[in-house]
Amino acid sequence: MIRQVLDKFNDGGPLFSYTIFIILIVVIALFISAFLTKGNHKKIISLMSHFAWFAVAWGFLGRTFGLIMAFDRVSAHGELTPSLLADGLKMAILNPLFGIMVFIVARAGIIILTWISKEETQ
Repeated sequence: MIRQVLDKFNDGGPLFSYTIFIILIVVIALFISAFLTKGNHKKIISLMSHFAWFAVAWGFLGRTFGLIMAFDRVSAHGELTPSLLADGLKMAILNPLFGIMVFIVARAGIIILTWISKEETQ
């Protein structure tokens, strides 16, 4: 199971996939620190939002590089075969998926923190 996850990270391009994974860890750490502390969470919510959007943008940047790689391979070989496109298309699909997953986790955390903050002020 872990090996399959690592293979998917490497298929997506290590630079993009592992960067998005690090952003996920940062978002989770920010959520936990805000959850454990009382008070105003506006700054942490703002940081989580920025990290979430960065993960999405980084994923789509990886997608662009994946498509460029796929088309470069096709043009270098002069013919279109599925194996030539596979690596580039994996990178083009996986990175936005990872970025969107981080975005969803961050947005869920923001919703929870906003809800907690509103309850504390009432």
